[in-house]
Amino acid sequence: MANYEQELLDFMKETAYKPMTYQELEKHFGIEGAVEFKEFLKLLNKLEDEGKIIRTPNDHYGVPERMNLLRGKLQSHAKGFGFLIPDEKDHGDVYLHANDLKSAMNGDIILVRVTSRSEHGGRMEGEVVRIVERAVTQIVGTFEDHEVYAFVVPDDKRINRDIFIPKGGYQGAVSGQKVVVKIVSYPEGRSAAEGEIVEILGHKNDPGVDILSIIRKHQLPEGFPDEVMAEAEAAPDSITDEEIVQQGRRDLRGEVIVTIDGEDAKDLDDAVHVKRLENGNYLLGVHIADVGYYVTENSELDQEAYRRGCSVYLVDRVIPMLPHRLSNGICSLNPKVDRLTLSCEMEFDAETLKRVRHDVFTSVIRTKERMTYTNVKKVLTATEEEPQTELKERYADLLDMFGLMEDLAMRLRSKRMKRGSIDFDFQESKVIVDENGKAIDIIKRERSVAEQIIEEFMLVANETVAEHFHWLRVPFLYRIHEDPSQEKLLNFVQFAANFGYAVKGKGNSIHPKALQTLLEDIRGTKEATVISTVMLRSMKQAKYDAESLGHFGLAAEFYSHFTSPIRRYPDLVIHRVIREVLNGGGQLTEARHEALTARMPDIAQHSSERERVAVDAERDTEQLKKCEYMLDKVGEEFEGIISSVTSFGMFIELDNSVEGLIRLSDMSDDYYNFHEQHMILVGERTSKIYRIGDEVKIRVTRVSMTEHTIDFELVDMKPRSGKGIPSSFGGERGGKKRGGFGDRAGSVDRGRGGKERGGSSEGGRGGKGDGAGAGGRGRGGASEGNRGGRGGAAGQGGAGESKRGGKGRGGKGGGRGYGGGEDRSVVGIVEQANPWRIDAPDSGRGGKRRGRGDGEAGAGVNDGGNSPAGRGPGQEADMPPGQGREQSRGSGSGSRTDMWGLPIRGGGGPGGNGRGGAAGKRRSEGSGEAARRKNTSPSGVFNGERSADAVSAEGSDAPVKSKRKKKNGGGGNATAAFVRKNRK
Repeated sequence: MANYEQELLDFMKETAYKPMTYQELEKHFGIEGAVEFKEFLKLLNKLEDEGKIIRTPNDHYGVPERMNLLRGKLQSHAKGFGFLIPDEKDHGDVYLHANDLKSAMNGDIILVRVTSRSEHGGRMEGEVVRIVERAVTQIVGTFEDHEVYAFVVPDDKRINRDIFIPKGGYQGAVSGQKVVVKIVSYPEGRSAAEGEIVEILGHKNDPGVDILSIIRKHQLPEGFPDEVMAEAEAAPDSITDEEIVQQGRRDLRGEVIVTIDGEDAKDLDDAVHVKRLENGNYLLGVHIADVGYYVTENSELDQEAYRRGCSVYLVDRVIPMLPHRLSNGICSLNPKVDRLTLSCEMEFDAETLKRVRHDVFTSVIRTKERMTYTNVKKVLTATEEEPQTELKERYADLLDMFGLMEDLAMRLRSKRMKRGSIDFDFQESKVIVDENGKAIDIIKRERSVAEQIIEEFMLVANETVAEHFHWLRVPFLYRIHEDPSQEKLLNFVQFAANFGYAVKGKGNSIHPKALQTLLEDIRGTKEATVISTVMLRSMKQAKYDAESLGHFGLAAEFYSHFTSPIRRYPDLVIHRVIREVLNGGGQLTEARHEALTARMPDIAQHSSERERVAVDAERDTEQLKKCEYMLDKVGEEFEGIISSVTSFGMFIELDNSVEGLIRLSDMSDDYYNFHEQHMILVGERTSKIYRIGDEVKIRVTRVSMTEHTIDFELVDMKPRSGKGIPSSFGGERGGKKRGGFGDRAGSVDRGRGGKERGGSSEGGRGGKGDGAGAGGRGRGGASEGNRGGRGGAAGQGGAGESKRGGKGRGGKGGGRGYGGGEDRSVVGIVEQANPWRIDAPDSGRGGKRRGRGDGEAGAGVNDGGNSPAGRGPGQEADMPPGQGREQSRGSGSGSRTDMWGLPIRGGGGPGGNGRGGAAGKRRSEGSGEAARRKNTSPSGVFNGERSADAVSAEGSDAPVKSKRKKKNGGGGNATAAFVRKNRK
């Protein structure tokens, strides 16, 4: 019956197909007999449960894409919104507003209805129709006891609702402990998710609990199941001559072969040798542990390796893909013992370095030495002052080969650079921990000539194997890196042009060689860091695929992962394919070919997902330990460089690779505006400019072990001048500092941030609720307020959407996120100083607090962009005053569009019940007049002169002649659009 599945799906995807009942489908496929009919119904139910087909209310079946629905995975953001990553590779991601997610959580498989598209169909908005499969079943967080009930605050900030724990389900947990919670019921509407505690990890400050929490958060496995360990224990300790002869392996035990790895490496899965042939050509041999010989397909070991996907290298431990019995034993290419391998030998022309011959075969080797990067580097870089006599004597018989290795590797690298391979030379670091897991030092990882030798040899072997098996037309797994989006590349080219660099290209395409040429041009210059960083963020993330689509970053047409089967499952999979092809005389049987072809896409997707989890976990532990290392450095001063510039501040990277944030609110010597295109902050009064790559002197002010964030401040920062400006400006509000760390712009991971997801950069958290940044890809720059259950501060809406006006967002007594429940009647101060001040009055909030109080629907829209007067902490400015995207509100003239050029639903006409007028598709529950401004130009800028006593309140018909702020929807955002003609 399984054969029907793909046939059924293909049939339903046909253009001529119209939804059929199960009786019609039964007739079409010629189902006969009760048993076959029963199996067919089971298949229909299975596909419906998986969301691959849909059953309509009148019992007709069809595929989602033909019903304006998309199936895919939810990738949610800490600010509440999310994106659908469709199953269809060619389909773009779909933005999902926080209110359209229903109860879906990060990682869930969902069905989404696309509700709107941009003019050219590039950007889409949608809403969740159905949750097909839950991804999150357990959550790690901090337990908070409130006597009658309790909450668990999730460590994963993408889960922005706390988990309710009813009385009696505490299992002995007390406040401050890290716990694992099993979700019993998922959030619905305003109801929180409910859970039960299944494991208490310990108090959050206990040694080891921090790393354990991250392991549980990412659901990383620790120990191996008994049946897996039993298979591992059954593996032999040595190789017999009978095995070698029986398998027909090529005997390379007489060759001079070595491994070169780090000092602490125990799983040695690659070995190399180089020699000159009689014709003068180079012969390079790359020999990889034949793990597939011991881990057979569908065995317990294989299934466990598939689930894990890869080994995970945390700061203080390794979570291996295979048990140590294999990874450190029979599969590890330990010195002076026989080991089974898969080899790739390549012959390179001595003059052109063109590969003239290659061979892939099974082999047996015996390595001569277990070399380390450090010793190889010392031998190759020995000088008269440091002759390294002892090492040279020890490895005397290997010195010529090491010299040949260096010569070949550097020539291979030069050739790779010439063809356009991009080489980012970013400094890496390693956190050193003591026996208790406490961070005691951070050291830089050196990329010496020894590392480069192995890097080049592995790259050329991976390319050779990928090309060889591509032309054999057998099912395979490739490592691909897709071309960057034209939009992101264009933005980068414009950015580089600001520094006087021209990136050459044809039409809208740019060859990676042009980017590598640029990297070489800027090497050693002050702007090298800034341009390299922005270039990296403009690219997509590499992943696995069943099709060979090329590798943009390496400028390689064919590329695969062949060299690390001990720690990467895709390598193990292709090793099996290689051995089958070799044993089958260069081809597979037809049945085997079909079976592998069907399975490869799933393996590729799963492996890419597991790799992403591993990278996230490694990054989390590294950031955690860097924060721990900086805990006792608060108050100390350091030199650093600006690594990123955002609308809410600057990230500074210290020499030890620690990164911290200087908030815009703490830069007290001037008022700084963020220029997205140039990625700079510019002072209004002093015209001082801060850009990526600038050197600054900072002081550590705060380290949060809860948020894993570090705050800096500039040394010798003088206060702003201006009458009536409080000296406490830039301090803490609502119990915590404003803003926080958000996702930085344009990471390589699927273009999050940047221009593709989430605007130029994402704002961070403020107080107990998230004072979130502009949504970017959200509805016209709508700011997302998170954590409704804990008083989330809904940031002021930008050019698209105003957050709830009539009823606030805070669940427990209103927001302690920035500005919630405060008396901010500081209009006089704003007038005398700067209307872009963060403490300008609120507008359009529907009441002074963010509780559940009813009030008028606040206008909440500023024609000149979302000013700091209306932004939550860490939220982005959409654009400077006077450059608004929309006509004056309430004019009713023409259709309005959001930041994507999409028509705003429910727009047009003044007033209404919160769905028309000022904010398109506003989710305000109160009714009242929408905002209207008098005496405004189309850009929203006042034509008349203004004074301190003439501040127009949003939602009113005339200027208010009082400095006092109105209680309902007082006029903060309006001040941002004023022209400061008379201010001196």
